[in-house]
Amino acid sequence: MSNDPYAWIEQSLATIHKANWYRVVQTIDSRPGATIQMEGRSLLNFASNDYLGLAGDERLIQAAITATQIYGAGSTGSRLLSGHRELHRELERAIAILKQTDDALVFSSGYLANLGTIAALVDKRDLILSDQYNHSCLKNGALLSGATIIEYPHGDILFLKTQLEQRDRYRRCLIMTDSVFSMDGDLCPLPELIDLAAQFNCMLLIDEAHATGVFGETGAGCVEHFNLTGSPLIQVGTLSKALGSLGGYVAGSAALIDFLRNRAASWIYTTALSPADTAAAIAAISIVREEPDRRQKLWQNINYLKQLLTQELPQLKLLPSESPILCLQLADAATALKFGSDLKELGIFAPAIRPPTVPTSRIRFSIMATHELSQIEQLVEILCQLNSQVHFKI
Repeated sequence: MSNDPYAWIEQSLATIHKANWYRVVQTIDSRPGATIQMEGRSLLNFASNDYLGLAGDERLIQAAITATQIYGAGSTGSRLLSGHRELHRELERAIAILKQTDDALVFSSGYLANLGTIAALVDKRDLILSDQYNHSCLKNGALLSGATIIEYPHGDILFLKTQLEQRDRYRRCLIMTDSVFSMDGDLCPLPELIDLAAQFNCMLLIDEAHATGVFGETGAGCVEHFNLTGSPLIQVGTLSKALGSLGGYVAGSAALIDFLRNRAASWIYTTALSPADTAAAIAAISIVREEPDRRQKLWQNINYLKQLLTQELPQLKLLPSESPILCLQLADAATALKFGSDLKELGIFAPAIRPPTVPTSRIRFSIMATHELSQIEQLVEILCQLNSQVHFKI
């Protein structure tokens, strides 16, 4: 036996390398946008969750600068101690108005929002029913809560109903799901989930991280998209994707939000969101509400890419998607890494997504409102070029 208690780390790294699961960061040297600078080259960016192109918008940047000049760079403490600013309540009111809920609570990240909310709502006496493709923060929030966890097959309403019919010995039940699944691009069956929650007296939590700003007539998310605004559920989300900033939120009833202020540890014991991030998010929500054409341009781009792929590359193994996220399935991690590298060499930045993040390897393309149609055409041309290479047949 080794005398070094850390020797196992090198062995684990070797295993990660062998499985082609090893990760490294790639440095972007420019503002976010449809094109980025990386390693001294200009690349078309199909790797961003900045769906509306707001992260580099001058209005968000100026809002952040102004807030920093007034309030400083950091909030200095938790909201309950010394970190609260009126900006935080302004942002929470803006989220509640967008979501048409009683109130909202802002966290320092979407991950913290899910951890704190789930762990506050249920404990070891309770049951969680969780979609198997849920994001890591939902799964880890469930583990942190101590509740009994049953993962149901992806989107399987019949299986979920069967489990609910057998839940008698549990005090409370929480169903939880992403609304847009971030590594697949499909949507949860929200109308059926709401019906089941009502029928079996369950709480329902949905993570709108990839839906807020993108779906619905006003950009409120999948709840609005399915015409379910006002339904009794818990909406969690982020400020870091279509809203171009940083942070997370929970939106819901006044009683829920008041309870979380008193029981969500990841809110109570964490330094408040910075003034800059808070102000940028306020500006972003204003743009989402006032500029619906930006969202319309996003959907125009999504539909155009799908149309071109259907025409030019019908043989591609694309996962079913109803969102700005399109995933190309590939045989294994090594193939995905090679494909991602070839795309980058030809001027396209799109990430290889591999286990254990997802069950099967893929390239994930995310579309932005700021992509030009010519850039989408260029992506398809390059995919055609790669597909024509015999040694790299998709």
